[in-house]
Amino acid sequence: MMNQIGIKQLARQRIDILFGQAKSIVHANPKLAAMYVLSARKIAMAARIHLPLTFRRETCRACSALFVHGVNCRVRVKQKREPHVVVTCLNCGKQTRYMLRKGARVIE
Repeated sequence: MMNQIGIKQLARQRIDILFGQAKSIVHANPKLAAMYVLSARKIAMAARIHLPLTFRRETCRACSALFVHGVNCRVRVKQKREPHVVVTCLNCGKQTRYMLRKGARVIE
C-alpha cells in the first residue's frame, strides 16, 4: 500500500499531465480541456493537495474553463482602492479579482 507522500506525488504528476493535455487541446476542443481541468481538480481534492498557483490563475473556478486571453476571458487592471486585476470568464461571466501588492510577484 502506498504511503501518504507517494499518493500526493502521484496526484501532482497526474495533475501536471492533465493540465499539459488541457493546454495542448484548448484551441481545438475547449470542452475537453475543461473536462481535463475538472478531473485535475477532483484529483487534488481527493489527495488533499493544493493546485499550484499558476494552474489556479489559468482556470475559471465556476465552469472549469481553461483561460485563453482574448478568446474566453477578459483581463483588466483596476486602480480603485487598491490596485487589482479583474479576470472575467466569457463562458459563465464569473469575475475573479487578484490583488496587486508591492513586492508581490505576478504570475502570467
